[in-house]
Amino acid sequence: MTHFKRPLAGLLLCTTALMAPALAWGQDPGTEVDEVVVRGKYIPEVMRETSEVASIVTAEDLVRQGDDTAAAALTRLAGLSLVSGRFVYVRGLGERYSSALLNGSPLPSPEPLQRVVPLDLFPSNILAGVTVQKTYSVNYPGEFGGGLIDLNTVGVPDRPFVAMGVSLGMNSSTTLKRGLTYFGGGNSDSFGVDDGTRELPLLIRRGIETGKRIDSSNFDSTTLTAMGRSFQNANINLLQSTDNVPINGSFDVSAGTAWNFDWGRLGVVGIFGYDNGWSTRRATQQEGVVNLDGLSVQEDLFSNSTQNDIVLNGLTQVALELDNHSFKWTNLYVRNVTKETRSVTGDSARASNTIRDDSTAWYQRELIDTQITGRHEFGDLEILWRGSYARTERDVPYERSLRYRLVGGEYLHNPQLDANFIRFSELEDKTSGAGIDFRYRLQNPWIADLTLSGGYAWYDNERISDSRVFRFTMNFTPDLNFQRQRVDFLYSDYNIGPEGLILREVTGSDGAAAYSASLVTHGAYIQGEGEIAPAVRATLGVRFETGTQDVQAIDLFSPTPLEGRSLKNDYWLPAATVTWNFAEDQQLRFGASKTIARPQFREQAPQLYLDPESDRTFIGNPFLFDSEIINLDARYERYFDRGQFATVGLFYKDIDRPIESVVNESGSGLQQSFLNAPRAVVYGAEAEFKKFFEFETGQSWVDNVRWLVAANYTYTKSEVKVGADDVVFPRTNLGLPAPARNFVIDGTRLQGQSKHLGNLQLGFETLDGMTQATLLANYASKRSTARGQAGAPDFEQKPGVMLDFTFRHKFELWGQAFTAGVEARNLLGEEFDEFQKRGGDIIRLNNYELGRSLSISLSARL
Repeated sequence: MTHFKRPLAGLLLCTTALMAPALAWGQDPGTEVDEVVVRGKYIPEVMRETSEVASIVTAEDLVRQGDDTAAAALTRLAGLSLVSGRFVYVRGLGERYSSALLNGSPLPSPEPLQRVVPLDLFPSNILAGVTVQKTYSVNYPGEFGGGLIDLNTVGVPDRPFVAMGVSLGMNSSTTLKRGLTYFGGGNSDSFGVDDGTRELPLLIRRGIETGKRIDSSNFDSTTLTAMGRSFQNANINLLQSTDNVPINGSFDVSAGTAWNFDWGRLGVVGIFGYDNGWSTRRATQQEGVVNLDGLSVQEDLFSNSTQNDIVLNGLTQVALELDNHSFKWTNLYVRNVTKETRSVTGDSARASNTIRDDSTAWYQRELIDTQITGRHEFGDLEILWRGSYARTERDVPYERSLRYRLVGGEYLHNPQLDANFIRFSELEDKTSGAGIDFRYRLQNPWIADLTLSGGYAWYDNERISDSRVFRFTMNFTPDLNFQRQRVDFLYSDYNIGPEGLILREVTGSDGAAAYSASLVTHGAYIQGEGEIAPAVRATLGVRFETGTQDVQAIDLFSPTPLEGRSLKNDYWLPAATVTWNFAEDQQLRFGASKTIARPQFREQAPQLYLDPESDRTFIGNPFLFDSEIINLDARYERYFDRGQFATVGLFYKDIDRPIESVVNESGSGLQQSFLNAPRAVVYGAEAEFKKFFEFETGQSWVDNVRWLVAANYTYTKSEVKVGADDVVFPRTNLGLPAPARNFVIDGTRLQGQSKHLGNLQLGFETLDGMTQATLLANYASKRSTARGQAGAPDFEQKPGVMLDFTFRHKFELWGQAFTAGVEARNLLGEEFDEFQKRGGDIIRLNNYELGRSLSISLSARL
């Protein structure tokens, strides 16, 4: 995306001056030029600054919508949908086809299954706006499919301020109702900080340092007994019930100031936020098998879980502005913790019994990002540079699960037969990046307002992930009294020893226990932009990008390295955009480009991972390839005033070797992996409208109000193309080709793609800005989440309609200005529903009520 920072009037005068010689040069010397028409006079600054097809969430939109995170705020834009509450899909394409940047710099991800950062990590209070670029420009990395999401943090203020706010909220399915919990680390858990309880025990760490598997073949019974007794017991294993799940609450404070000097301006801003929320899910979780022409239930389970989500965030920024130079240093910290307690009961065909699985977990995600940028002007030459370093961590200590079987009307636990495990897993993802861009306004008699640009960017992403899994077994079948013991008594020190519970490490029994991965890219580009004809502006450029991606599985018990996989490719990626500003408030845009999508690290790593969202296991496929994408776009734009517009667009994408998720049966249940489908096409249309209306009726309650009507709709059609001779490379074939039609059905939709997406906003705000109210509706039609196992239909989800309402009112009390707010979410009571369907048979893979939410807030700015 190319930005023009000059004021509108100055830019138009400059454009006029540049156009006049070009027009005069093409005229007969004796011809008099009476008039020069300049287009774009009334096009709003925000939209005019980009030469690409883009959608923008402004600071005003963030306030009006009241969304807590960047992920939620982006669902209001045309063609964007939210999956799992964390990942944004652009035009129905999965998160792999969307890149996320923070102030133009790439971000690492703490998610085991994704390299792209989940956008629920970014609270809206740190954002000044978000730009979603839907057509590719060569100054950005080549990984681009659906769109590029650039999060812009708040800037330094023009004058000193201090602001703070608090909110309280509740959910109809959770708050003050029955739920589950466990003690864990005690009171400090409420702040998302473990007090040391969940640290890996010292004796276990010493055993790991030997490089040997912790079991009876490597350690004597005395040592194993001491190791087993070193694990936490009652505070981790014992599930507790509560009749009053707490209310949700949040607090944030921000401050900033600026100093003006003779030589420049210095500004600082700081933000801190804390959010504590609860959610209870009472879910039906089934698995099905193909039965003749229909489906039959194989696993019929009911899951009862309660999550406590704690978010801590902080941002600091220092900016220095000189006459022709500026510098900015931004630091961001986000800590997102989920404390989960779960109990799953029901009939299991695999276990040949009625079972109950009790689990506790602590999922800790942390992001630290620091970046520095600079901008310099030397006449017509502009230089911009940036450097960044970011690190994310995901730490899951004491992920504990125990299984019980229903025997004679009571649930019994037999460690000799029943599954139980204690898992410790860690993931660290680091990125470093740097780039420099040059822009030069070239005065010439042929192309008006010609800007030549070029630049270079370096990006280095490194990841390390490992998992340690332990279980307690017995050498004999315990008596009924032993099996009846409450879990904290059963796993007490008294029962751990050679004649009772024996510790055994099972790390790596279902795939590699660890992997390392890296991606290093170097990119250089050149680009030209200018007015090639009156009212016609073109941008043409090409990017050369080289990338090397390595994924190496690690055997934690052998010094011999396992076979890894490396993808090394060089790409020439051209892009062109033409904008015809045929009227002063209307224009047409056309865009074409070639881009790529690389496999995500986890998709290549043969490490087994249990996803807590879906309760399914994932394992990577080392035999994946890059995808190449051809992108075509066209859009008509009409602007009414700043921030008010109507657009209609068409888009088409041709994807060579898209990566798809496939489901297979494994001994313990359904398992998802990945493969490259042969080809896919995506095409569709989107329309967007946003306008404020003011009326003169003689009624003060109508005349003193601006009425907002905003709506967008996206139709997307996608088809996977599979020919008779096409092959794929599934993990189970160990790198050998297999007929594609055995895994992918020709004509099916791409995963994650909803045919219909729509948003509607109806609201009003008083002309004095004191009161604002908005009704917001978001709709997404059903979408595929994974390919079904052989012969079975795909897994699908039906998001439905989410209806929200927000209200803000400013008032003065004790000489101080306050803002009160009310937010109501999911007013229609939409539920989460993932299913398989064939004929009249339906399998509820994961179905639960989301509940209706209500929150109130109060904020003040000094």
